[in-house]
Amino acid sequence: MDKVTCIAFILYQSAETKEKQELAIQLLNGDISLRDFKKSSALLPDLTSAEVLFKKRDVDLNLVQEFAAKFLLVEA
Repeated sequence: MDKVTCIAFILYQSAETKEKQELAIQLLNGDISLRDFKKSSALLPDLTSAEVLFKKRDVDLNLVQEFAAKFLLVEA
């Protein structure tokens, strides 16, 4: 899995609010970028934690794949 998909999954799983889950789905679909996340001081701690978990490879790739299959929008 690519970095953005894994980070979006981690953000979705750790989100305390529905709004943060929606932002994670938007990140997955490319509606917002990691750069946009980094600009938000309210989201920066969540993103930093997600990046650390990604770098440690502390993510179940099967769960990431299920997350992407459920929420990734594919246009034909």
